[in-house]
Amino acid sequence: MSADKIEADTSCCASCGVAAGDDVRLKNCTACYLVKYCSVKCQKDHRPKHKRICKKRAAELRDELLFKQPESSHLGDCPICMLPMPLDESKSVMQACCSKVICRGCYYANALREAKASLDQRCPFCRKPVPSSNDEGEKYMMKRIEANDPVAMLQEGLKQYIKGEYSIAFEYYTKAAELGDVEAHVEKDKEKEIYHLEEAAIGGHPSARYDLGCEEEESGNIERAVKHWIISANLGDDESIKELMEYFKEGFVSKDDLAAALRAHKAAVDATKSPQREAAEEYYRILRDTIDAKDSN
Repeated sequence: MSADKIEADTSCCASCGVAAGDDVRLKNCTACYLVKYCSVKCQKDHRPKHKRICKKRAAELRDELLFKQPESSHLGDCPICMLPMPLDESKSVMQACCSKVICRGCYYANALREAKASLDQRCPFCRKPVPSSNDEGEKYMMKRIEANDPVAMLQEGLKQYIKGEYSIAFEYYTKAAELGDVEAHVEKDKEKEIYHLEEAAIGGHPSARYDLGCEEEESGNIERAVKHWIISANLGDDESIKELMEYFKEGFVSKDDLAAALRAHKAAVDATKSPQREAAEEYYRILRDTIDAKDSN
């Protein structure tokens, strides 16, 4: 049996040709899924013949995954109001007690409710008492880290990074990424940076997707860059919209594609808005203006 025919038939080993049966279990080539093998030895023996087509198909599969439009950003929905989280992370609050990130609208609404009823301050999500000191907040955070909470690990990594403890910070980032936190995909090795950007982009991180587009632009791959920017624009990323408008002027983006991206961008941004969130933003704007006025006097 020829090698080509064996590769085309996934019911038998691509190397030796033995058919699958009760006593023979074939396993996929996990890179391309085009062929199967009956043993590790057969897979190694067949590698020289299979390498080129395997690499080509693996790249195609990676691109299919990479350029698939995520349903939402990596931030997901607020666990209380269930509306999409805004990409501006200053408009959300992380609770040290449970590591839940909630929108400012829900945080503000809960604070109003407690103030009107003269209630003690509690977490809007898990209802634990708000930490009375930084030390108590640290204890909450460490409990979450001990419970393998990736959000808490990312926050601790950021804290260690600011303190200049880069090795410790990287350890926390790595662990958080392994546990599924998209934002924790950082890499000290420049050669692996693109892989981690891709993993973050696949997870719905608009900024990582935008950066990938910039990397492709620098490499002269404008078509791939535009694909990245369209995906991140659809998630509400402003910088990607700017890039698409510039490349529309140069003829690399069609009128229809730009119009579709603009509509999707507006829909994504509008989905993050609510009267409760707007009230919270107005309150914090007035608070900032008051503080700035006092500082200037």
